[in-house]
Amino acid sequence: MGVEIRESPVSADAFEDMKEFVHDYLAASVENEEEGGRMRWYPWHSAEYRFNHILNVVDIATKIARKEGANVDVTRVAALFHDIAKLEAEQDLHAEAGARIAREYLKAHGDYPESFIEQVCSAVDAHSYQGPLDDLPLEVQCLIEADILDKVGANGTALMLLRMGYESRTHMDAAEMVDRVIERGEDARERVQSDTAESIVHQRLKRTRWFQEWLTMEVAEMAVEDDLDDVATGMGDS
Repeated sequence: MGVEIRESPVSADAFEDMKEFVHDYLAASVENEEEGGRMRWYPWHSAEYRFNHILNVVDIATKIARKEGANVDVTRVAALFHDIAKLEAEQDLHAEAGARIAREYLKAHGDYPESFIEQVCSAVDAHSYQGPLDDLPLEVQCLIEADILDKVGANGTALMLLRMGYESRTHMDAAEMVDRVIERGEDARERVQSDTAESIVHQRLKRTRWFQEWLTMEVAEMAVEDDLDDVATGMGDS
């Protein structure tokens, strides 16, 4: 179970101020870079996309934290700050940079106990951890699970289809792109630990498979390709 810090609730107004700060920080990260910054040429690496991803992770992480008994304040504040440095720092350094920004903000705004600040910053710093989640504090686990889950399901599918359009690929590649989302979902199912996260993965994978099924049923050439693949597989097994 997470450590409950009852003396440090984050008010609705304080959380809204944090959201505004994160939004403006991301926007400034792009504006301050002459050439648009790291990977800004992909639409989903814009400040708008990154902020939307952060809000998605906040929502998912909060749901997991509430159901799994983690400290909700720690989890949702860490989720809000987890990618704040994503557009200005290198990938392998953005978590550490985000923790530093979160610490500076929390110390300057409000009277939060040091224990609360430490838990938030520790979660932000650890959110890119690739090892087993059951060795981590529950709040960190909730954040990592939420970060993984945002790219699974309908949202992950939409991002893949957006990528297709940006790369000038035709709709005939859609089934392949949806396959990638399903693979990502299967990987997520293997990694997440909490019952709540496992339930979310199950729901999102089901929706993605439904979409893939409808897609292949409605686009004739995709159905033909699937039939040919089945025939080839059958011949290979014989």
